[in-house]
Amino acid sequence: MTNRQRFLNACRCQSVDRPPFWLMRQAGRALPEYRKLKADHDFLELVRTPELAAEVTLQPVRRFDFDAAILFSDILVVAEGLGQGYKFRDGGGIQMSFELRYPEDIQALDLAGLPEKLDYIPHTLQRVKKSLGDQTALIGFAGSPWTIANFMLEGGSSADFKHARKLFYNRPDVFSMLVNKLTVAVTRLLQMQILAGADAVQIFDSLGGLLPQSDFPVASGNWMKQIIAELKGTVPVIVFSKDVHGNWDTLVETGANVLGIDSGMRLADVRKLLPPTMGVQGNLDPFLLLTTPEKVAAETNRILTDMRGARGHIFNLGHGVPPDAKLESLSALAETVKNFK
Repeated sequence: MTNRQRFLNACRCQSVDRPPFWLMRQAGRALPEYRKLKADHDFLELVRTPELAAEVTLQPVRRFDFDAAILFSDILVVAEGLGQGYKFRDGGGIQMSFELRYPEDIQALDLAGLPEKLDYIPHTLQRVKKSLGDQTALIGFAGSPWTIANFMLEGGSSADFKHARKLFYNRPDVFSMLVNKLTVAVTRLLQMQILAGADAVQIFDSLGGLLPQSDFPVASGNWMKQIIAELKGTVPVIVFSKDVHGNWDTLVETGANVLGIDSGMRLADVRKLLPPTMGVQGNLDPFLLLTTPEKVAAETNRILTDMRGARGHIFNLGHGVPPDAKLESLSALAETVKNFK
């Protein structure tokens, strides 16, 4: 069974000889080969240059033989494609080129220009697909409308991300105008990725946990459901909503094939709350990668043993790879999953 087939079977809750595995986006930033590229090119140059983005996408697969590669990109390319650019602050974090403050700002966001502005993304995927062939799965991704809206309204990274919630509560009509436009944009971006060869796509709802349980369906879940419905089952879809532990029914109703689970819950307990036809992805604590190979192997084995026999388990982290993750710990993780029986 090829790595690609193992991954796709798991997405569809079919039998596999072992759980497939890959690591969350930006897995390569812990690698010396990535840091060598980063010394000569800034992050946005890497994202926007197909040759460089393809190289960064492939680096973790070459080193660790993952079952799937995930596109090297950023969730805020959607904002950029709509006309709101971004950059990285010198002290860390994201700075948008301007803040969305008025309905006129939202009306000015240009859906028509998105395919042209983001045409580097399908070119990157085509390059990666050619390198991977049929041996390794290729995953595209985008941020959720709710998560992207937070950055766009806040004007960048924030400690509390208050403006999206203020807009949601005080001007639901204006909030809906923004996330409706983002829903269309995310759908188009994922369709572009699928046409370029993505075997599966993932929606990162990284800020879903900011919402109270009662508001999550309206502010985030239902918009992801619309996106997935528009994709019409062309490829498996993974939804990852971080710190959303009280809305399993809403997440199931999105229509996703697989739910990504953060490290805040025991994966085997979550599995019992979901339909048997839905896969789960997760959920090693990423910060274990800062410890020893022995600790990583032990916790990886615990999760795998908990999930033994469960169809549709894709081993992964509970969130992104820390940039200072230890190579020997990443290697221990990969070898433990590959050798698990």
